[in-house]
Amino acid sequence: MTKFLSTTLFVVLCSLYCQAALVKGTVTDNNNQPLPFASIFIKGTTTGTTSNAAGQYQLELPNGNYTVVCQYIGYKKTEVKVAVTAAEQQLNFRLEPLQMQIKEIVVKAGGEDPAYAIIREAIKKRKFYQEQVYEYSCTSYIKGSIGVRNVPEKFLGKKVDKKDVGVDSTGKGVVFLSESLTKVYCRQPDKIKLDVISSRVSGGGLGLDFPAIISFYDNNVSAVITQMGPRGYISPIAENALSFYKYKLEGTFIDDGKTVNKIQVIPKRKHEPLFSGSIFITDGDWRIYSVDLLLTGDYQLEIIDTLNIRQTHVEVTPEVWRTKDQVLHIALDKFGFAMAGNFVNVYSHYNLDPKLGPKFFDNVLIKYDSSYNKQPHGYWDSIRPVPLEPLEVKDFHEKDSAAQANKKAALSPRHIDSLQHAQKKITVANILWSDVSRKYYFSRDSAVLFNSLNIKGLVKALKYNTVEGLALALEPTLYFNTSDETSLVIRPNIRYGLSNTHLNAFTRIDFGKRSKVANKIGRDTWSIAGGKRIMQINPANPIGNLMNELYTLVFKENYMKLYENWFGNLAYGRTFQNNSRLAVSLLYEDRMPLENTTDFVLFKNDKKSFTPNHPEELSNIPFTRHKAFVASIGFSFQPGQQFVEFPDRKISIGSKYPTFTVQYIKGIPNIANSVVDYDKWKVAVYDNMNFKLFGEFRYQVSAGGFLNDKNVQLPDYQHFNGNRTFYNDRYLNSFQLAPYYQYSTTASFYAMANLEHHFNGLLTNKIPLLNKLKWNLVIGSNAFYVNQRNNYIEAFAGLENIFKVARVDVVAGYQSQAPTRVGVRVGFGGVIGSALKAAID
Repeated sequence: MTKFLSTTLFVVLCSLYCQAALVKGTVTDNNNQPLPFASIFIKGTTTGTTSNAAGQYQLELPNGNYTVVCQYIGYKKTEVKVAVTAAEQQLNFRLEPLQMQIKEIVVKAGGEDPAYAIIREAIKKRKFYQEQVYEYSCTSYIKGSIGVRNVPEKFLGKKVDKKDVGVDSTGKGVVFLSESLTKVYCRQPDKIKLDVISSRVSGGGLGLDFPAIISFYDNNVSAVITQMGPRGYISPIAENALSFYKYKLEGTFIDDGKTVNKIQVIPKRKHEPLFSGSIFITDGDWRIYSVDLLLTGDYQLEIIDTLNIRQTHVEVTPEVWRTKDQVLHIALDKFGFAMAGNFVNVYSHYNLDPKLGPKFFDNVLIKYDSSYNKQPHGYWDSIRPVPLEPLEVKDFHEKDSAAQANKKAALSPRHIDSLQHAQKKITVANILWSDVSRKYYFSRDSAVLFNSLNIKGLVKALKYNTVEGLALALEPTLYFNTSDETSLVIRPNIRYGLSNTHLNAFTRIDFGKRSKVANKIGRDTWSIAGGKRIMQINPANPIGNLMNELYTLVFKENYMKLYENWFGNLAYGRTFQNNSRLAVSLLYEDRMPLENTTDFVLFKNDKKSFTPNHPEELSNIPFTRHKAFVASIGFSFQPGQQFVEFPDRKISIGSKYPTFTVQYIKGIPNIANSVVDYDKWKVAVYDNMNFKLFGEFRYQVSAGGFLNDKNVQLPDYQHFNGNRTFYNDRYLNSFQLAPYYQYSTTASFYAMANLEHHFNGLLTNKIPLLNKLKWNLVIGSNAFYVNQRNNYIEAFAGLENIFKVARVDVVAGYQSQAPTRVGVRVGFGGVIGSALKAAID
């Protein structure tokens, strides 16, 4: 019986498939020029497609009679009745430009364009249309492609390998191509869930599977990714839009008995987060009919040069209209790289009453089907609403074939040998400056793996301080693939000071998951280290080597305070599925004080002398050789984590809530002659809060203290990260003008707060020069409190995004134990600077 039903179902499905026919053709204007990304759909439904960049479309329909509608912004909508009977039918559309009607209007002195009255009505209806549908579902097909038109011969002084970029010898080619089919579920006010049915990338990988859901009924419109505009962009029909835009009625036309108004949107001021272009509003019900809007660098668009957003809205029911298709066109021409791309979203199968359960929206934002990346080419040909262009067909074919061939050949000894020999030869420049890096390839379990060795250049390995003098620190890293899921990292460290003639050497070994993402049960890391090392008295390393060397050699200021220790350390870390982290550590140290052994400087200055290696602010606290055994445990968590769920793992993608951390440290006496005896605690919370037009607020607040301070040695004190140099890179974990050790304490309680607000163009857009340069204001304050005699507060104001890289702050610090100081601090800040800082960290 079961076999009979299965056979019957198969026959029915085959017969339905056979009854389907393909309607295809081209969309052109009255001069036979193709109209790219025109909307084609069945009247009365949201079933449809979008033409490609060449104006070609295809639409698969069951046999029957239909009215096919073709619509393109700026052209008269055309409807054609068609009887679908053949396996394939040709249906071309030739669209005529819209004949706009301009009503004769008498505008009195001081009067306004009639567009303003229409926009006011649309603003009144904005919230109604924003909340009109409580929940809905739809299907989204996404095709994204990025092409390169030019590649420079050199970039940052290095020759550009066009093969690595993915272009031909002329500097042209497709560098990214993907398509996907995603089921979208939404509920008011901000719930969303995506089920990725299928995904494909040219050459393999993960596609662009997240539909760019852009609603101009929102006051603040997010343009694809936050980095393109952290403040968002003001909708042309936002509540306060009349303060930012001018409007001009370009004309009206009739569509299905409805009058549609084409309104030109004109920003009032440059360098505000504003659109320009056209918005089409229907008369009477004042809803969005379509949009054709542009963002540029003059209006706070970052990273790329232009972003054009085109949307066509269609009737789902007589009362409800939804986006039928959306096209994003991006363009970029920077540093000799010229790129352009299109991202087409076709929405269909809207369900305005999906009856989603109360627990339907959980912490999984995106879920991938078990076979999302295993579909054959025939599947894509059957579901693809937007035809591929010849160049895209070629790109898919060539890169997929190459990937398949490479996969088959990857495990061959010949291929592994070629990878081994393809590595560049080690040069004198590598040894002296750039790192020496070698990989050793091998195959295991149907995969090509590698072990690697990396050694920093000798010049980078040179350090200088008043304790060691010139020191050479060799820090090689050896990475081993021990299995498909685990790895072993060995980091030897050998350091020799020429002035104090001390040799320090230790090794750290990390064993854990090789993958950078957590699987369903989390990931574990074990670490063991031991030997002899030199380190700062404040283990948070408040001053970096480079700044210390500069101030020591040039300004005769030795801010770095050091000690040596024989040590052994065992640590365990676990990252849970919800991205919470647990860290446990046992540390033993035999701590030895150090003295200055050199006073060499580049420029002699008899008016200044180096301070002792013992922090002068803590001169009344002795530091003699002693042993310490310290245990610590820490836990951090961020509630409300959301996830991307793949068939074999989950990846955390963050939360809108703050991150909380707790830590407890115990100094344990009488173990291996340990003398320390203390109990230290700390709790902290930090977050980045994006207020869109009003900027981004970042903060870190913490509190802690000593429950027991029977025996606390200098390295165990609570130190506050001061800064006496012009450079700062720890904006939420330092005090920009505070001394390094003056406020160190063993008090039972202390509190710290680091706050800063990034205006991201707000306020500075009123200053013409700063507005043009896109230099943005940042203000904030840092403070800590121990008691009435031990506290500190500073306030700062600065400019960031200077040349996209730098940030400069003017800081005023009030110190309870010293006069008020004013100083200037420089660091990374801006679109590129933030990325550089993250890479350095």
